[in-house]
Amino acid sequence: MNSKLKIYFAGSIRGGRGDANLYAQIINFLKESGEVLTEHISNSSLSNQGENLNEKFIHDRDISWLRETDILIAECTTPSLGVGYEVGRALEWDKPMLCLYRIKEGKNISAMICGNQNLNPKEYKNLEEAKEIITKFITEINDKKIK
Repeated sequence: MNSKLKIYFAGSIRGGRGDANLYAQIINFLKESGEVLTEHISNSSLSNQGENLNEKFIHDRDISWLRETDILIAECTTPSLGVGYEVGRALEWDKPMLCLYRIKEGKNISAMICGNQNLNPKEYKNLEEAKEIITKFITEINDKKIK
C-alpha cells in the first residue's frame, strides 16, 4: 500500500456518533495509504449536531472533496442519510468504493447497499477484520492503477 490515494471516508454524523471512536481508528489506518479528505469525521468533539458551519458550505465542500477523491470508503453500520447521499453520488461518478458494515442488534444494513455489488458491501466483526478488508480493497485499486 505505497501509492498515495485521495480517500473520502464517510461515516454517520447527524445519524448518530456511537461509532466515532471506530471512525477515528479506521481513518488513522487509512492515512497510511493516502490523504483522507474527510478526516474531521473522526473528531471526538463533533456531535450528532454536526459541524458548526453553514449547511450549504458543508454540502459544497464535501461534494468538491467527493469529486476529487480516488476512492470512497463508507462505514454504513449507523444509518445516515448523508452517507447514503454520498454513496449515491460516488456511484453516479463511477468512484471505486467499499461499504463496510457490522451486524448490530436493532440495526440492519440497507438492502440498497447490500444489494448493489458495485458498492462492494463487506461485513466485518472488528477493527482488525475491517483493516484486512480495506487493505485488500486498496491493493486491488493500486494494482488497477498500475496496469
